[in-house]
Amino acid sequence: MKYLPPKRRGSRLAAGLALTAAASLAFAACGGGDTGGAGSEGSVAADEEIAVTLITKTSTNPFFISMQKGAEEAGKANNVSITTAAGKEDGDEATQIQAIEAAQARGDAGILITPATDGVNPAIQTARDNGLYVIALDTPPNPPDVVDITFATDNFKAGELIGKWAADQMNGQKAVIAMLDLFNDKVATVDYNRDQGFLTGMGIDVADKTKNGDEAKTGKYTGGKGGDYQIVCNEPTQGAQDGGKTAMETCLAKSKDINLVYSINEPSGGGGAEALNAAGVKALIVSVDGGCDPGLKLVKDGTIGATSQQYPVKMAQLGVEAIAKFKRSGEKPEVTPGLDFYDTGVALVTDKKVEGVESISVAEGEKLCWGK
Repeated sequence: MKYLPPKRRGSRLAAGLALTAAASLAFAACGGGDTGGAGSEGSVAADEEIAVTLITKTSTNPFFISMQKGAEEAGKANNVSITTAAGKEDGDEATQIQAIEAAQARGDAGILITPATDGVNPAIQTARDNGLYVIALDTPPNPPDVVDITFATDNFKAGELIGKWAADQMNGQKAVIAMLDLFNDKVATVDYNRDQGFLTGMGIDVADKTKNGDEAKTGKYTGGKGGDYQIVCNEPTQGAQDGGKTAMETCLAKSKDINLVYSINEPSGGGGAEALNAAGVKALIVSVDGGCDPGLKLVKDGTIGATSQQYPVKMAQLGVEAIAKFKRSGEKPEVTPGLDFYDTGVALVTDKKVEGVESISVAEGEKLCWGK
């Protein structure tokens, strides 16, 4: 049976879809990518336990902690043993590569991975050549066919939603923008997709959608009522609170007129808020992730104005189920039509609704919180 998800009808529908259990995913024998290993399809008996390794970017970010819990719950339901591994920090390619190699040495059936950067691609390909079914979660690799399939948020759309919302909040005034990105020395799709999506939502022309920081630093934004804009900085945060604070301090050294802050995730946005408060500067902060803590707590108390919520538990559950089905029956999941990955949904969370930008309240977001 071929999976044909419904057409998108806005963020509220996406949030509803995030509650769908992993078992709702349909599979097709002809879909998905191809593994290099011979005889890996349907090679495990129905009652045999399957070994899968989940490799996340870090073990401390609440987003990845939720993902681990989702994988472990799905493992119990699908007779899959889960081994977890993680980088020491965001962007730690070496530790992720070691974990990929360890999974092969153990004879695991598959790997679920949130790729640190494109630097792990060769190790992923080697694992697939050796018969492991490899699924990316949250961060689609470049190129997409490095893995068998990706289960992820549409990160460009996530950025676009907060950009549209922020443009409306500017109410025609000049937007003096600080961009708190993930890296400045590595390339990750989640980094440039969120950054470039935000700018597109603001109505700012981007040059290369796969590159941060090459757009014009001044000009006009067309979102909301429209107005002038200035991009003061693109600073790396490593997705961490202390990184966000340091990045914001660097931006403030360039301009105290900053009134709008894009942040790659809520920990970096929270760190940015600390620096703003210390400098006595008021600015609107928007972000992406949407976890209960710290994410929605920061939206609820007004530190962050709006965030795009994604669903890591669902990503992990679908990933575990997909490997189990492939190894037991040869069935493969399919990507969402029109995309090169399976879209697990996104919803804008804010208590300040904007006409024409669909959103859910913080209270509604708390009920969903990463697909708990």
